Amino acid sequence: MPVLEVISGFTVVWVIILVGYVTGRSRVLGDHGQPVLSRLAFFVASPALLFDTLSAADVQSVLGPQLLVAGISAFAAAGLYLLLARFILPKRDGSETVIGALSASMVNSANLGIPIAAYVLGDAALAAPVLIFQLAIYTPIYVASLDSTTLAEARRRAAAEGQSGHDAGRSPGPKRPPNRWVAFWRQVGHIAVNPMIIGSVLGLAFSATGWSLPEPIAESVSLIAGASIPAMLLAFGMSLVGSKPFEKAAGRRPDVALASVIKLLIHPLLAWVVAGPLFGMEGNELLIAVVLGSLPTAQNVFVSASRYETGMVASKDTILITTVVAIPAMIAVALIFA
Repeated sequence: MPVLEVISGFTVVWVIILVGYVTGRSRVLGDHGQPVLSRLAFFVASPALLFDTLSAADVQSVLGPQLLVAGISAFAAAGLYLLLARFILPKRDGSETVIGALSASMVNSANLGIPIAAYVLGDAALAAPVLIFQLAIYTPIYVASLDSTTLAEARRRAAAEGQSGHDAGRSPGPKRPPNRWVAFWRQVGHIAVNPMIIGSVLGLAFSATGWSLPEPIAESVSLIAGASIPAMLLAFGMSLVGSKPFEKAAGRRPDVALASVIKLLIHPLLAWVVAGPLFGMEGNELLIAVVLGSLPTAQNVFVSASRYETGMVASKDTILITTVVAIPAMIAVALIFA
């Protein structure tokens, strides 16, 4: 891939993000502009884009080696965080450590992955393997891990409170923690109705079977899909307004530093090792694997941290730092491999 094409692609991405930032600062869309744009992209435009691109893509390329590279490198990055956290962060709860591992390994495959795949790598469908892996495989695994660890922690707290209440002559009365399997299958159901998954699965089904939509409907889907990338990048730029890392670090700076270093440096290196020496990828295929591995931490990590009420400060700061640093880092990676 020529160097000028790489620079041109990132310039397009940066300009739209900058316009989004200026739009957010000027408040021309009001207080709810950013969430409305994000929801438009997530629920309407991005599923249309995934369907539109994947229905014309080769199924084997989408579900082939790039998906394995995404999976192996993500699990390796998470495993490295868990290993190092035992020595560097020994006093963290298990659930907080899981959130840290997610911060180090889960990439922003939608809001940044799709635009960068489209404008830098040349095809939005190239982000699909990472997106499918994270939604269909990684999410159920980490949800099960968080349910298990938070359940164990809740039981320990309940036992401690019960003992304290007994010693004080009071009834312990703690609530029983929710059944982890109920929460797990509820999350699986949420994944099954995720708009990104639905758009991807339908697109792959149309590609595999050779089906096609009637021309007026196909044109409508294509027009809606065209709103996806501008909406995502504008919303992303607007989300950067007022962001202040470490404002409420609460002693979690080592967590942020460890997760950020693994995400920005180690994860791309792991993607290169898996794609190059292990799978024998070269040229553009290797560039795709490393650039996608260089994406910043996904915003879903903070959503999960908020849902389980653990690791919220560290995950939010890691997302912001990796987001700011990742695009220059990806430019460097792309230029090296270009």
